[in-house]
Amino acid sequence: MSLDRFVEAQADGVYETALAELVAGHKQGHWMWFIFPQRKGLGVSQRSNFYGIDSLDEAAAYLAHPLLGPRLLCCAEAMRGHADRGAVSVLGTVDAAKFQSCLTLFARVPGAPPLFAQLLDDYFGGVRDPRSQAD
Repeated sequence: MSLDRFVEAQADGVYETALAELVAGHKQGHWMWFIFPQRKGLGVSQRSNFYGIDSLDEAAAYLAHPLLGPRLLCCAEAMRGHADRGAVSVLGTVDAAKFQSCLTLFARVPGAPPLFAQLLDDYFGGVRDPRSQAD
């Protein structure tokens, strides 16, 4: 499946709004699926399946994408400043679990920046989502 679905979902100011919410430390909108994507099959909603990452290869392609990769890193970096508050405080309970799944998935990409593993350490005591580690 093409990564265009993510580019389209982040258009028209949606990405900028998501980033502003992350910088402020308070997620309000409904953008988690396409800003911090997770492995396909972890969620049950239509959106979760549509925006789910099919494989480690697709995760690598997402990270290497000239728009999506830098945006993912920028949003992840924005979360660094709130680790003392915890993921649930910033994202809410359901989306904190999605964040952990996203970090676990992208930390597995060969050559991935250490930021994903660092955020897993900071927010989740280094615990990876086991459902995101299966191939």
